[in-house]
Amino acid sequence: MQDHFTVGGVDLKQRLARGPRMDPTNLVPYLPRAKWSPGPGDQGWHAMSCQVLKESQKHTRRKSLLKVGVMDFITSTAILPLLCGCVGIFSLFKLLQRLRMKAYLRNAVVVITGATSGLGRECAKVFYAAGARLVLCGRNREALDELTRELAASQAAKVQTHSPYTVTFDLTDPGTIVAATAEILQCFGHVDVLINNAGVSYRGAIVDTTMDVDKRVMETNYFGPIALTKALLPSMIQRRQGHVVAISSIQGKISLPFRSAYAASKHATQAFFDCLRAEVEQCGIEVTVISPSYIHTSLSLNAVTADGSRYGVMDEKTAQGRSPVEVARDVLAAVGKRKKDVILADLLPSLAVYLRTLAPGLFFSLMASRARKERKSKTC
Repeated sequence: MQDHFTVGGVDLKQRLARGPRMDPTNLVPYLPRAKWSPGPGDQGWHAMSCQVLKESQKHTRRKSLLKVGVMDFITSTAILPLLCGCVGIFSLFKLLQRLRMKAYLRNAVVVITGATSGLGRECAKVFYAAGARLVLCGRNREALDELTRELAASQAAKVQTHSPYTVTFDLTDPGTIVAATAEILQCFGHVDVLINNAGVSYRGAIVDTTMDVDKRVMETNYFGPIALTKALLPSMIQRRQGHVVAISSIQGKISLPFRSAYAASKHATQAFFDCLRAEVEQCGIEVTVISPSYIHTSLSLNAVTADGSRYGVMDEKTAQGRSPVEVARDVLAAVGKRKKDVILADLLPSLAVYLRTLAPGLFFSLMASRARKERKSKTC
């Protein structure tokens, strides 16, 4: 009996007999569907099919290796220029941002309240180095003069042509605010950037806090800054140019126990300047609210207590807070980039802001637990 090896009616013996034009690897697609006819040549055909399969596998491996080699070559030659291009574009973007910020602040009249200590003092340094014409405000004339001398002796003074101007007034006294505004406008003619930084903190239980303390905190943190803002706002609207900055707090977005007066004043600040932003946007005036978390300053030391006395204690969280130098640089960047709302906080305080909105029940439980711990630590 004649042996046959057929696939789909095709005799593979005849296909192979046609000569070298027949590539053995082309037989591979037929092998899984091959039908054997009984015959003495079965063993030979089986060996032939195995050989064809081996050759096909070698051919496939060579193709795969070639493809991998080509892809590796393309990747190795393309990824480096692409990476360098991305880095270059990012660097150019950052450079343009810095140049734009310098142009925005160069020779700009910048008023900073609470400039004698803490964050206000560091803001004075970074804005002075940026080329701004500073108006430093505070209650302590000696401290303002000391800061002026420090700025004059700094490296920035070598390229700075404007000496800082100082104005002494109290934000809790409306009369001094009006007089200070008139003095600033008479001296400079306008204000480009107003940084409402002055403020006072508070520590105490609501049940023990007198109304005089609540009013004092609100006068310093809320009514004083908005009075100064309202006094300078007409000149900004007239020029259709200006930038108002409010240094608020993370507690303007969430409330912590035993900080009621402070949190209330910062919530009011956030709300007021959010409204102001919407109302003056068409006048070309920028409004930025900056909400930092704990900063390593004397804020807790100078905080008022429930009876109005000085707290005089450096809180652990405050002692572990961010450096005021870093925060001042962030304030400078936020002003230069004309940001509208900035949170300067670590991960947990930032998450708490969203937790207050997304899971209020859980947030309230955590705050109640915190209150119990603080109350227990004070009674021990």
